[in-house]
Amino acid sequence: MKILYVDIFYDYGDKSRGSNQIGQMGFKNSFIQLGHQVEEFYYDELQSDLPRLNRELLEKAEQVQPDLVFFMLFRDQFFPETLIQLKSSYKTINWFGDDTWRFDSFTKKYAPHFTWCITTDKFSIPRYHELGVKNVISSQWASIPAVKDEFLQVPYKRDVSFIGQVHPYRSWFVKQLRKQGWKVDCYGFGWENGLLSLEDMQRVFCSSRINLNLSNSTEWDIRYLVSHPKALAHALKSSKNMSQIKARNFEINLMGGFQLTEYVPTLEDYLEIGKEVVCFRNVGEAIQLIDFYLKENEARELIRKQAWENARDRHTYFHRLQYILEEI
Repeated sequence: MKILYVDIFYDYGDKSRGSNQIGQMGFKNSFIQLGHQVEEFYYDELQSDLPRLNRELLEKAEQVQPDLVFFMLFRDQFFPETLIQLKSSYKTINWFGDDTWRFDSFTKKYAPHFTWCITTDKFSIPRYHELGVKNVISSQWASIPAVKDEFLQVPYKRDVSFIGQVHPYRSWFVKQLRKQGWKVDCYGFGWENGLLSLEDMQRVFCSSRINLNLSNSTEWDIRYLVSHPKALAHALKSSKNMSQIKARNFEINLMGGFQLTEYVPTLEDYLEIGKEVVCFRNVGEAIQLIDFYLKENEARELIRKQAWENARDRHTYFHRLQYILEEI
């Protein structure tokens, strides 16, 4: 197929944050590996002029004449009339990755204007049907490819690491772990160690005995809420009232890391808890589990190996898109 791929080139559309790795190395490259011709339409620099953005997308589609227009909608950059016009001439599809917290404010507005919709929240499927949207596929985030394969032999340099954007709850959570005497290395936008390249990210995953995966949703742990005057206000304001599976759940595993993650609904549909991933519900459980798995090397390494094998065989964007394209 000829696919017109519509996405932002930079992470969150911000050049200072580096490239959108999921879009580039995940979706786009997987389409190519599956044997399809890909034409890109990146709209980072057009977001300040939405009429021009929409006009140029229609012109690009007219020029390319794609078999499929694959969207990664970011915010409200595309006019409904633009999507309706595209749908009337081409097969269109969008990846809705935040239905757990913005179905009503976002998805509901756009879903009817696509030929197909992909949701990462299977509980939202009945809501699509209520909108009259029948062509909806349940899928999930995945891992971008690992840079190297020999990471299982990399020596450990860190006990506990976290990679992800800074967030008030995440900062508080890490502080509680550090109070136990553990050195917790944090990387990503807003943290003291800053952003990492893909290769450096993989190096951290595989050289850390334990890799944390922490939520950025609203948290109601009373210990957190009373920790800072702004904590409660932030929780009350946030629209992210439910945790969700993210790409990190699969990236840590494929890149050779042992993963300790906050439990999120349906995680067990993809990863076998206790055999491929270890879960906690609160900071107290996380402290107990870190203490255990730092000492129990054999148990930790077995989970790490099984997690890698499962991610390699089932949880890359190649696997996700292969299934999606078969469905449509």
